[in-house]
Amino acid sequence: MKNTIAIVGRPNVGKSTLFNRLVGQRKAIMDNESGVTRDRHYGYGEWIGKYYTVIDTGGYVHNSDDIFEGEINKQVKLAIDEADVVLFMVDVDAGIHHLDEEFANVLRRYQGKKPIYIVANKADTNSRIHASGEFYTLGVGDGEIFPISSQSGSGTGDLLDAVVSHFEEEGVEEPDAGVPKIAIVGRPNVGKSSFVNLLLGTDRSIVTDIAGTTRDSIQARYNAFGNEFILVDTAGLRRKTKVHEDVEFYSVLRSLRALEESDVCIVMLDATRGIEAQDVNIIGLADKNRKGIVILVNKWDLIENKETNTAKDFEAKILEKIAPIAYPPIIFTSVLTKQRVHKAIETAVQVYENKRKKVPTSELNEVMLREIEKYPPPISKGKLVRIKYVTQLPTHNPVFAFFCNLPQYVKESYTRYLENRLRENFGFEGTPIGIVFRKK
Repeated sequence: MKNTIAIVGRPNVGKSTLFNRLVGQRKAIMDNESGVTRDRHYGYGEWIGKYYTVIDTGGYVHNSDDIFEGEINKQVKLAIDEADVVLFMVDVDAGIHHLDEEFANVLRRYQGKKPIYIVANKADTNSRIHASGEFYTLGVGDGEIFPISSQSGSGTGDLLDAVVSHFEEEGVEEPDAGVPKIAIVGRPNVGKSSFVNLLLGTDRSIVTDIAGTTRDSIQARYNAFGNEFILVDTAGLRRKTKVHEDVEFYSVLRSLRALEESDVCIVMLDATRGIEAQDVNIIGLADKNRKGIVILVNKWDLIENKETNTAKDFEAKILEKIAPIAYPPIIFTSVLTKQRVHKAIETAVQVYENKRKKVPTSELNEVMLREIEKYPPPISKGKLVRIKYVTQLPTHNPVFAFFCNLPQYVKESYTRYLENRLRENFGFEGTPIGIVFRKK
């Protein structure tokens, strides 16, 4: 990506607040708890006609035994490698911290290779602005310290003036505009981040055995089967009663927003636990939002003594639980053994194509009027419904309008019959279908 800014530094210096300021919206989760941001998090902004990408990173910690902090450090280094300009954030209020000195040692490797600016946050008074000079002793950066307040925005204009001076191109306003989004959703610890990392061939998201590792929704570009997509790894969705921390609450909100903004949802289940109430809720939510759905049963390798009908019986239980939703394809996979992982993404791509499918009106009428003739709408309250014509409406999802004399007398059971015939004749696997009746 061109025109990329990485915000780095130790925990709790205000990196996510600056990130939100530079992208102009509350995208990153902010909390007083150290280590809230874990993965690399991307956003987009513009300054004096130049568009840029901003990477928010987790707080860098040296020589820690904490499993998250080791992984966060790896993500920070990946962000620095990816960036055109690095913003090393420090806290004027706290002064020079030993972790600032440790991180300055890391940044020295990049000195001269890319612009590095020390950003002294919380400099919201004249005395604090004056105190920011002490950070020159860190010995990194391009010779200038920028005292700012990421909370109020003061000083960020001067900082951005300096940053965008390194961008030769104007950049792209919204690099992801129009690119289809596939969101990976599910309960905590079902393997969502491992699945995304396997597809991308890189540690895009931090993966541990601890449920709730992913907090923000993480986006990454992915090319598959001749198409470019955005994969969105989300925090695990659990019942409201199980959400205790503020941070987790906001994580869940962002996962729900990622679901709402996606085109296709890959809903991951844990084969060892079967389909649980929360899985049913997530699938219902995706259906309610009219998303394409692929159900991915992960950890299939852990199911012992599999027989010929094991998968078929498992599939039947899923369909029974999520009824009347019957259109999502179900794939049994193991991210650990890489079993049918690419089949899952291939299916998601096909579901996206199904969402965009347009059936010619002549073909639609030829097939569906024949199906209606075979089984006409049942008489309701002595009224005979005659369907004369059908067409697909120009909507984002497939919606079909059936024109008839008495639309108010068509029963729900007959609507289901028409949906089944549409799917049988034209596909639309994994895609919700809308049916409306209009008077003619």
